[in-house]
Amino acid sequence: MEIIVFQERDSGVHKIEGVQNFGEGITIIKIVSIDEFLPDFIEEPEDFINEDFSADLVLNFLKHPDLVHRLIALCEDKGIPVVSAGKKGAGFTPFTCCGLGKNDKLGAYGDKFGLPEYKVTLDNDKIVEIQVLRGAPCGATWDALQEYIGCSVEEVLTRLPRQVQYFCSADPSGFDPVSGKSPVHFAGYVHIAALKKAIDEAE
Repeated sequence: MEIIVFQERDSGVHKIEGVQNFGEGITIIKIVSIDEFLPDFIEEPEDFINEDFSADLVLNFLKHPDLVHRLIALCEDKGIPVVSAGKKGAGFTPFTCCGLGKNDKLGAYGDKFGLPEYKVTLDNDKIVEIQVLRGAPCGATWDALQEYIGCSVEEVLTRLPRQVQYFCSADPSGFDPVSGKSPVHFAGYVHIAALKKAIDEAE
């Protein structure tokens, strides 16, 4: 699967690293970085994003609304699915990258990244193995597990949300007015829910 990433002032750098480290069968063929100062209103967004691109999926980490609108419109015209976490509009727009549900249009990316999924092996009340089946493209799902082998279930359930929030690259100030939660809080919640499910299903 071939992916193009659009980012603004390194806004996608951690997720790019995560996709490269954990994305099996996925190749980032191009990274479009917009690093210059941008005015509040961009009259000609085509000066920053031209239409000469093709891929199986686009990851949108742009922040400026005029650029986001331009990119999504181009992807719609080209029939390329686009993931724009934390934004509104067309395409796939989960609250966070680790809130992305599964969809056939997302191919190998959607199989590996989005709402976290674990497989856990227990020995009585101790965790002896945790396998990540699906996780956050920033890598937090994998990074947060390094010290938990041999720990009790209760200890891991207590500590994991804080660890995920520590590694999470989402903007903690981006509160959702409906839930009152920030993306970082949301990330902790979906990871602990996934771990509880894996523990319940463990043999």
